[in-house]
Amino acid sequence: MKQYVIDQLREGDFLKLEDYFNGNSEAGDLPGIYWVLVPESLYGELQLEHTDCQPYYFAVNLDRQSVSFELLIRTRARLRCGCVQYANKNQRDYILEYADGLFEKLKLKT
Repeated sequence: MKQYVIDQLREGDFLKLEDYFNGNSEAGDLPGIYWVLVPESLYGELQLEHTDCQPYYFAVNLDRQSVSFELLIRTRARLRCGCVQYANKNQRDYILEYADGLFEKLKLKT
């Protein structure tokens, strides 16, 4: 799995991230998994065509030591579909900027 990982989280940083994700994303079925919406303006051509699969998300996996931002763009409507694919350049840039911006916003240390 391709992902952007930030490790060696401090306990206080973990708690800030957990609080943020609990209030600003959809919780997954497993603890520490969150779904973050991808802006429609970033959808790829096939993702735009697959209106039944929309909206699209990227997953975040948060544990006490690290947070990972998956670079796989998913739909919650289906497990497998051609529109589920690794992030294109614009989507990847968005995910990385989201992650880095979140650390700045919450004043976390890396």
